[in-house]
Amino acid sequence: MVIKGVIFDMDGVLLNSEVLYQRFWLESLHYYGYPAEKEHILALRSLTGKNAELKLKSFFGDSLDYEKVKNKRIVLMDEYVRKNGVEIKKGADEILPYLKKKGIKIALATSSPYERAQEHLGMAGLFKYFDQCVCGGMVKNSKPQPDIYLLASEKLGLKPCECIAVEDSPNGVKSAVNAGCKTVMIPDLTPCTEDLKKDLFAICNDLTEIKEFV
Repeated sequence: MVIKGVIFDMDGVLLNSEVLYQRFWLESLHYYGYPAEKEHILALRSLTGKNAELKLKSFFGDSLDYEKVKNKRIVLMDEYVRKNGVEIKKGADEILPYLKKKGIKIALATSSPYERAQEHLGMAGLFKYFDQCVCGGMVKNSKPQPDIYLLASEKLGLKPCECIAVEDSPNGVKSAVNAGCKTVMIPDLTPCTEDLKKDLFAICNDLTEIKEFV
């Protein structure tokens, strides 16, 4: 089937922001006295709301005040980004205009809030390329459930199987695969496992390699 759309995750795919989430989740948890390590933060990737809260409480106990910790992380990260910006991933500023020129529909499927996606992608000059944006608060179930990719393809007016989904994390990959998208993984902080590999359409080194499929 001809590829008619490409749906991108944001953090770790278009923006080199996963390292910032890792840094500032750790700083926030340490600020409140929790002995968090990198592995705890990697487990949060692509999780939002209640799922992220439950994951942190599974590590540090039910007494953890998730909203307090999360809000501290947001303040720390926002201060950093407004001062330093967010680095884009290799090929992000090449693949989006390439797809637009070819008439391929483009959507965003991110667990981040819409306002943050608009701000961070706007700062990078990338937000203008998206035909549709689906963010964490717009669906009932977050990744690894398929809701976000099902809605993104629906908003593009396409079937999931007509879309490539580009992800970097295991939870994101599972979400896209469960939705029926042709899923491409570009590993960022987490390597691709054999279990993930069997369900993938392709594994790429960077975003420029998406050109091979459209």
